[in-house]
Amino acid sequence: MAKVLELLFETETGKTAAIAIDAPKPNVTPTEIQQVMQTIITNNVFGGQAGAFVRIKGARLIDRQVSEFELGMK
Repeated sequence: MAKVLELLFETETGKTAAIAIDAPKPNVTPTEIQQVMQTIITNNVFGGQAGAFVRIKGARLIDRQVSEFELGMK
């Protein structure tokens, strides 16, 4: 199963921006996530057309399972 930690921010234009982190450490805590997100905001690390990140909206761990089909093609 593939795990992705998605960090959600509000931008200065009121839109939602997301950062996806593949394979986060298994025992990451909400406190660690919040500290990292606040550091990203404070240091203005990311920005784009929607503007700088100004507020933490949330975070979520996405668990997905991918099953490939063998189609006999090469």
